[in-house]
Amino acid sequence: MTDLFFVDANVVVYARDASNPLKQSQATEWLQRLWRDQTGRTSIQVLSEYYVTVTRKMKPGLPRDDAWEDVCALFSWRPQAVDEALLRRGREIQERYGIAWWDSLIVGAAQLQGCSMVLSEDLQDGGVYGGVTVRSPFTLAVNEPLPSYVPARSVASPPRGRGRPKKSTSLRTST
Repeated sequence: MTDLFFVDANVVVYARDASNPLKQSQATEWLQRLWRDQTGRTSIQVLSEYYVTVTRKMKPGLPRDDAWEDVCALFSWRPQAVDEALLRRGREIQERYGIAWWDSLIVGAAQLQGCSMVLSEDLQDGGVYGGVTVRSPFTLAVNEPLPSYVPARSVASPPRGRGRPKKSTSLRTST
């Protein structure tokens, strides 16, 4: 089986950002490889972040129609929906590894899609989260041989506490 790579928004943004030619070139090389090998994956969260960043934050920004074309092309990577399964997985990852919420959703989406690697500049390069390894596309060369990774099927839930459960302060109301 070919390793699947989860691509974070910053990689796709750099491929469109001419203000940093070196990162633009490296990000473009990675995307070309993933398109060629059909091993790229992403999430709806990433596509949303990409669209907002390139149309509103990047200077000069992309025209909305161009950004939307990019998003539509990436739909073929079967982006992970932000759904109950992802939110539950993200919460487990956040609790287990102590990473930020949005990053835990990135790792969770990668796990749910069977990816062995996340390409991201935002998470710790070389960090391993339940069988998913994070690598910066700016330190890992496209042609560098990759070790064989085995993606985790599930993240272990944190152990339950002992004794009586705490009173719920959730949004649920008792009837």
